[in-house]
Amino acid sequence: MAPDPAAPSALRVRPATAADLPCIARIYNEGIRSGRATFETRERSPGELSAWLERPQHPVLVAERGGNAGGWTVVGWIAAAPYRPRACYGGVAEFSVYVGAEARGRGVGSALMAAFVRACEDAGLWKLVARVFVDNAASRALLYRHGFREVGVYEKHAQLRGVWRDVVIVERLLGRNLS
Repeated sequence: MAPDPAAPSALRVRPATAADLPCIARIYNEGIRSGRATFETRERSPGELSAWLERPQHPVLVAERGGNAGGWTVVGWIAAAPYRPRACYGGVAEFSVYVGAEARGRGVGSALMAAFVRACEDAGLWKLVARVFVDNAASRALLYRHGFREVGVYEKHAQLRGVWRDVVIVERLLGRNLS
């Protein structure tokens, strides 16, 4: 069911466009600065992220909040990326999901994830994988609710700000593409 555009705080998810890149970069850079979701330490410009939109088999979606006279504002994003360059992994994608601090705990991540799984199935992908910091309870709970399973832990996967961090490996098979 589509959100009522006249309702305050309505939420909608749609494919990202080039016009969304400044908002995607803002939210990503917020996550980079926090140190809670990525090993990345260098902030990204919208131009550096533009290549994400050039991979049709790898969906990039945004969540917008709004629907009142103020219009719509991007409050989160989710993006698939190639897992490995070998052809045998062509249907496997890594992904990242980020929600702006002002929108966390309000169902944005769940709305993004639900739409993303469908978009990835539509794109012909058969598996999604990600790595999540072991102490990122909110992301782990989100992924569990959306059918991901934890398959292991990479210990001391990399250092972030001089501290070794472990990550949980998660995966979800996309059923309709496994026949």
